[in-house]
Amino acid sequence: MTITELEQCVDEYGKDIFSFCRQITGSTQEGEDLYQDTFLKAMELSERMDIENNPKSFLLSIAIRLWKNRRRKFAWRQRIAGMESLEAKIEMNGLAGGTEEGLLEEEILTREQSDFVRSCIVELSEKYRIPIYLYYSAELSVKEISGCLKLPEGTVKSRLHKARTMIKERLEAYGYDK
Repeated sequence: MTITELEQCVDEYGKDIFSFCRQITGSTQEGEDLYQDTFLKAMELSERMDIENNPKSFLLSIAIRLWKNRRRKFAWRQRIAGMESLEAKIEMNGLAGGTEEGLLEEEILTREQSDFVRSCIVELSEKYRIPIYLYYSAELSVKEISGCLKLPEGTVKSRLHKARTMIKERLEAYGYDK
């Protein structure tokens, strides 16, 4: 793959990759860093990248590997010298914004429900959260997710189903209807 083809991938898939990076990290700043590192790594691996064979999936798999490596490093550093936890960091940065005055009641309720669903997703374990993000945010098919995560398609399907079930149960427990 040439640099011009990589630029074409940035133009075509950049927004989706950035959105995925923000969601998986839980903050805009860390998402931006992961996004930049993803495309830097893609430049390094450009000779292995096939423009005809789903480059979006390849880029997402790079982002996932980089994110997992960062989490591993963070966990190692946490064991050596205590710092704030990753969960506290996600809560502190927050995925949900505050409500503005003047919003209609329906908009406030919709935002509250969206925030609650996001918090349910953030609380899922990594093995369920990543396929949900890839399926709904990055809009990848089950087959593409399977290739990206190097898992069988049946495993991806079952994790998506299990994640949806856990989110649904949590929503029902708090009184949200379908």
